[in-house]
Amino acid sequence: MNNTNDKQAITAPAVTDSEPKRQLNLLQTSAIIIGAVIGSGVFLNLPIVAKFSGSPGISIIIWFLGGILWLPQILILAEMGTAFPNQGGPYYFLYKAGSPFLAFMYTWTAFLTSDTPTLTIIALTAASVLTYFFPLFQDPLYARIFGTVLIFSLAMIQYRSVKIGGNVQVFLTVMKLLPLLLLILLGLFFLDSGNIYIFPGEGQIQVQDNWFYVITTGVTATLWAYAGFLNILYMAGEVKNPHKNLPRSLIGSIIFVTIAYTLISLCTSAIVPYNSLIAADGQFINPFSFLNFFSGYAGSFFAIAAFISMIGVLNSVIMTQPRLEYAMAKDGLFFPVFGHLHPKFLTPDYSIFIQAGFSVLLFILGDINTMLGYFTLSYVLQNTLVYSAVFFLRNKSEYLPTYKVRCGKTLASLSIMIQLYIAYGSFVAYPIAGVLACVFLIITGFPIYYYFYKSKKQRITNRNRSS
Repeated sequence: MNNTNDKQAITAPAVTDSEPKRQLNLLQTSAIIIGAVIGSGVFLNLPIVAKFSGSPGISIIIWFLGGILWLPQILILAEMGTAFPNQGGPYYFLYKAGSPFLAFMYTWTAFLTSDTPTLTIIALTAASVLTYFFPLFQDPLYARIFGTVLIFSLAMIQYRSVKIGGNVQVFLTVMKLLPLLLLILLGLFFLDSGNIYIFPGEGQIQVQDNWFYVITTGVTATLWAYAGFLNILYMAGEVKNPHKNLPRSLIGSIIFVTIAYTLISLCTSAIVPYNSLIAADGQFINPFSFLNFFSGYAGSFFAIAAFISMIGVLNSVIMTQPRLEYAMAKDGLFFPVFGHLHPKFLTPDYSIFIQAGFSVLLFILGDINTMLGYFTLSYVLQNTLVYSAVFFLRNKSEYLPTYKVRCGKTLASLSIMIQLYIAYGSFVAYPIAGVLACVFLIITGFPIYYYFYKSKKQRITNRNRSS
């Protein structure tokens, strides 16, 4: 038996004849990114950021800072994406960097504590939006039933076709951006309303004296609204001309989203009095309902628009995230059922429906604030692993990105520091129960990895003996 060959077989992703096709163009790829990022998050997090910020003016600045902090991370992701435009994205980067264990832990953590909970959070928020029309969704039971139907309906679309799923995403992204544009245009006429200030006056809620605390908790609260850029890399193996389309779509999307969120925060703060904004903490804020000349139909208009936006997020997330578990299962380090590819539709069918089912089970964990804390710590730990891979990949001869950033290791170091900073903020900003649940579920991955690692090694040993 050759031990060197065994090690190489375990540390190199498997290659199979049955692979997904590259069907997504630049427009579809950009729509998937923007659709995954812009959605319910901004209107769910606006009150939370406003509360932590202490004033509307600081809140607007924090939304802008939240996007700026993503820029070095996006540049690093664009580089790695062009080096290895394969299914699984971050999982594949860590694998090629030489650590099957960390590649597994990234995927395990994503599956249990960030990717799947994203579906849960969005579905619950979508039900919350529709309480404007259907008060019965204020009952947690009915909200969860509705969320279940929503998740599985979109899962069926993604099961049937990648191309159709991409076209649906383009349509939903356009539909969600139109009302946001209207909000911005209307909000510009309210800039002199007196609702925007940095330092509050007499009778207004006072800003925290500890500015480090204010910025830290505020930026941390923006994370979920900005999350989603990595998801397109999960299905990079289905993007046409990835060496050009991935950098263009990633960099263009972060610029677009940062400007959009800053303007949305500005215009919402101009329309909605600060006290009313923070009173919506943990709930969806509807700026149009504060416009008198829209009385009678403003609330319903924006509730519909917000719901469409969330459908776009769900569609994008359900489309991308199952590809991560699919990639790991194809390498023999996860349950084989996740690695099944539908022979006709070329979609990871079982992975799509299993993840949808698990997201429904997460409804029992509690409210949205707990889920956000559960999500935030997990997400920053995953990102830290991905950016750390650059230090090892840049020393490998096979690492040949067509888009290479200057000072890549410096940007990677900065990206890691940003994640550690936000990890600290998650302990400060969110309920400790969600954070501790996240840590517990991450630890459960250790014995699972050991089981699959030993099983794969045993299969390799048996194959070598038989040959």
